[in-house]
Amino acid sequence: MATVLDAAGVLHFHPYAAAAAAAALVSAYMVWFWALARRLSGPRMWPLVGSLPGVVLNRARVHDWIVDNLRATGEAATYQTCILPLPFLARRQGLVTVTCNPRNLEHILRARFDNYPKGPMWQAAFHDLLGQGIFNSDGETWLLQRKTAALEFTTRTLRQAMARWANRIIKYRLWGILADHCDAAASVDLQDLLLRLTFDNICGLTFGKDPETLSPGLQENPFANAFDSATEATMQRFLFPSFLWRIKKALGVGSERSLRESLAVVDRYMTEAIAARKATPSDDLLSRFMRKRDGNGRAFPEDVLQWIALNFVLAGRDTSSVALSWFFWMLTQRRDVERRVVMEIASVLRETRGGDAGRWAEEPLDFDELDRLVYLKAALAETLRLYPSVPQDSKYVVADDVLPDGTVVPAGSAITYSIYSVGRMESIWGKDCAEFRPERWLSADGARFEPAKDAYRFVAFNGGPRTCLGKDLAYLQMKSIASAVLLRHSVELVPGHKVEQKMSLTLFMKNGLRVHVKPRDLAGYVAAPPEEAPPQQVIPTTTAAAA
Repeated sequence: MATVLDAAGVLHFHPYAAAAAAAALVSAYMVWFWALARRLSGPRMWPLVGSLPGVVLNRARVHDWIVDNLRATGEAATYQTCILPLPFLARRQGLVTVTCNPRNLEHILRARFDNYPKGPMWQAAFHDLLGQGIFNSDGETWLLQRKTAALEFTTRTLRQAMARWANRIIKYRLWGILADHCDAAASVDLQDLLLRLTFDNICGLTFGKDPETLSPGLQENPFANAFDSATEATMQRFLFPSFLWRIKKALGVGSERSLRESLAVVDRYMTEAIAARKATPSDDLLSRFMRKRDGNGRAFPEDVLQWIALNFVLAGRDTSSVALSWFFWMLTQRRDVERRVVMEIASVLRETRGGDAGRWAEEPLDFDELDRLVYLKAALAETLRLYPSVPQDSKYVVADDVLPDGTVVPAGSAITYSIYSVGRMESIWGKDCAEFRPERWLSADGARFEPAKDAYRFVAFNGGPRTCLGKDLAYLQMKSIASAVLLRHSVELVPGHKVEQKMSLTLFMKNGLRVHVKPRDLAGYVAAPPEEAPPQQVIPTTTAAAA
């Protein structure tokens, strides 16, 4: 017995009995935990903390760690783990299913789309920044914005506006900044330049206002800084249980205080931008949404317009700039691919601008010239296959379900699909999956770009009803910037500079992309020499340094 009654009738707690009860509880828990761990197929689990120690220990290479775990499952390419191994919680709130199996992805993203929304945890974390914008909403709210945006993103005028904004920034700012760094002793963080360029470009396209963060001297911009700070603080909410950031928010301390202050700057900037568009409408996205009506026939209120604009800015800036950073890094590893890209650009410009190479670099490529760059698009797609801008995404399970591979997913649990892992699985892309080979995206004669026959083998732009509406705009922006840089310059990685992945929702380079900029001599491309067969080379998946 845990208690005894003395002569005076006082109840006492018996220490030996308490120890025995505690030992019994611990033993019962360990038996339960052992049975749970045996049923799950993921990385090693520990009592009380589950698989979180593995995440922490591998945080510098978390995406490659997930690849290793998925490879260990064979062709299933799916495993389940627990981050909260406690009775009554482990099989639902604590359970995480991780997969890169194309059939499972199709099931989650298309076949049972309604059963796998973003979920309450994701929406709560992003609500202060993105509200109920298109990337942070589900159901009817999401559907209305999706339908409205789809009408605009399919128009040729929007793509032309994208090319116009990009070319203006390239011609009057990017080219000058790169030329200023054409010095053997100077180097520049190309990732930073690309982030600034795509930020200016997407702001111009979204609400017709260029913040000019890419400018001589690379000055700081209050709106850009606030937006970065707000995004970083929002992402920190995913590192800890939700009750912790809610307490910090209520107390106004730490990252939550930074988030509140940053959002105040963002709100002021957006209020001014919306007022300016109301006074002088244009062809930007904000003006287009102002002319639209919601499901009740009313104009969108200002807070909704702000959410819509910020959602597009977040999506349009980080994804393209990150993809371009990895693309240029790949070119420093594969000069044969770089030469083929430049040869293709030269081939197009010979037809459109004549045989004088001096005239080729007078203007960035226009919309129709960019559309003909098939090999460049293949190289960009191959970059996204190996280094997707958003390496993984998570969904909430509404009702009990069974995935096509037989994995049971209970309601209340989470599913993470690893986009990064999809491109690195032999069972999906074959034995050459680790090779950077743009030719896999081309027709047999090399004249046409051919998407993956199975759409769920390549989900860098998501899939199903949430397929990225800006996919064509993203390719257009990336082709415009990549061709403009390569037309005038080549880049070389600074010796000793380590290229590492940053643990973030977007696949940033932790240390940036430090490069030397060299002027390009186009004389050798006036008459293109016979093409050489590209060498096969396996690209490192975690870190790389210049020799």
